Amino acid sequence: MTSENIKIARLIQNDIESISHPFKQMADSCGLTEKEFIIIMKKLCQEGYIRKFGAVLRHQKAGYKKNSLISWSVAPAKIGKIGKIFSSFPFVSHCYERKPAFEGKYNLFTMLHGKDEDISFLANKMAASTEINDFIILETLEEYKKTSPEYF
Repeated sequence: MTSENIKIARLIQNDIESISHPFKQMADSCGLTEKEFIIIMKKLCQEGYIRKFGAVLRHQKAGYKKNSLISWSVAPAKIGKIGKIFSSFPFVSHCYERKPAFEGKYNLFTMLHGKDEDISFLANKMAASTEINDFIILETLEEYKKTSPEYF
């Protein structure tokens, strides 16, 4: 990446102001026109440097107060299929396969978010859809840090 690309990446990885032309303000700080800035951003997307660009919902402010990490024990031969099924649930924000370090058997992890729904009800719904019944619910008690990573 060029130094100009890195400067743009630094700007867009932070919060974007809610103003009519946020990219113009960023472009000005780089000595670029708004059009040049957007062209470079599009190029970074096309080249795969930027994977995704979008809004981040503050789930607690939106009423989603409950969230838990669910650890699942899934047979290695079924993990891809089960991961796709779990990923299709709208209340699942993350779904990862990991080495089974936790008790030597829990290898699939999902993050669930709910409003008034009981997380155990949602987890049991997932279990029923896949016949995976060996899972542990790790409820979030306190959030100490939640930020997007900064790379530059």
